[in-house]
Amino acid sequence: MPRYKIANACFVLLVLLLLAFDWQYFVQPYVYGVVLLLFFALQAYCSFTISSGFFIDAICYSKESASAIAITFDDGPILEKTDKILSILKDHDLESCFFCIGDRVTKHPELVSRIHNDGHIVANHSYFHKWSFDLQSAKQMEKELLETDNAIERIINSRPRYFRPPFGVTNPNLSEAVRLRGYQTVGWNVRSLDTVIKDPKKLLKRITKGLKGGDIVLFHDYSDQMLEVLPSFITHVNTIGLKIVRIDKLLGQNPYFEK
Repeated sequence: MPRYKIANACFVLLVLLLLAFDWQYFVQPYVYGVVLLLFFALQAYCSFTISSGFFIDAICYSKESASAIAITFDDGPILEKTDKILSILKDHDLESCFFCIGDRVTKHPELVSRIHNDGHIVANHSYFHKWSFDLQSAKQMEKELLETDNAIERIINSRPRYFRPPFGVTNPNLSEAVRLRGYQTVGWNVRSLDTVIKDPKKLLKRITKGLKGGDIVLFHDYSDQMLEVLPSFITHVNTIGLKIVRIDKLLGQNPYFEK
């Protein structure tokens, strides 16, 4: 049973106990307010924290790998961005995973083909990646994810098993959509903030600090500062005795559904 369902049951039980106690004695009204506030605060925090596993059981790092990490790229494919990433990875003989937006997959099939042909994984990151994605019903979400699957499969002849939620936000509706599609949700435990940090030196410092085996690093295709520091990051990983591997190899899983 998902953790959020257990939490909901515990909340209902707590309220019932309070009501029972209130029937015999007196419970200050603010107590109900505090319990309700804490419940909604927990829901909000876990919704924006994919590693909590509260709504969806997401893999955010590997416990099994002490000598390797994986790097991932979100929000592509993007012309003159994704192709530059691919060139850098090819120069260093590395493989990665690209969590692609379906609409961009449809617009740039040649980039998706290159991602696949270069030995990288193409994964699902929703079709439109709109701010309103998480306001949809489970059926609407499932439809959007299926549309992305179809767009990817038409190009690489494989259906992605890996899914990463837009913005890393999860909720009960998305939990149901993921269950219906049978995805393995993949998060991260090293968030680069490469779309926020504009100073390449600060960005490199953030993503190299405390780096350890089993880490999954989140980058974005459209970040210019990420492109600038990526070669230095790769060099740093090698310097500290780690290696970069494709995420399915880090996790020991098949990234595509079997036909």
